[in-house]
Amino acid sequence: MDLLPIVTYPDPFLRRTMKAVEAIDDEVRAMCDRMVATMVEANGIGLAAAQVGWDARVAIVSDNGVPEDCFVLINPEIDETWGSEAMEEGCLSFPGVAAMITRPQGVRIRFTGLDGQDYVLEDDELLGRCCLHEIDHLDGVTFLRKMTPADKLANRRALKRLEERE
Repeated sequence: MDLLPIVTYPDPFLRRTMKAVEAIDDEVRAMCDRMVATMVEANGIGLAAAQVGWDARVAIVSDNGVPEDCFVLINPEIDETWGSEAMEEGCLSFPGVAAMITRPQGVRIRFTGLDGQDYVLEDDELLGRCCLHEIDHLDGVTFLRKMTPADKLANRRALKRLEERE
């Protein structure tokens, strides 16, 4: 299967809000399959369509990076969040960058699956955090915007290297 190139910082596409998926057809299913393969090959646990240059509200999430355990979230919407927790995060679009990010501890989201059915996912562990990170991408928000000034300073060399690659 052809892997997709991962869009990296500072590409402006990462700051765009993705468009809703109107119909789940063979093209959407094929792109989702390629996203899963790309995420797994990159040793990730989440990948948003924005990160592969696809203007669609689609994200792949997993708490272990195993293809069979991946959720395909089409047009995900956050219903509710609760609590607060800081945890170190990385991002496939920011290779070599990691920071402590504070997010809600738990989340309940609504989404459509590849079968066209509506689902609810509720989680207060890694999978929920992953959903929040990827939905941020679909809204044009990267984890760079959630970093503290100290984390930005600590990552300044890695960010500068990414900027110079562009």
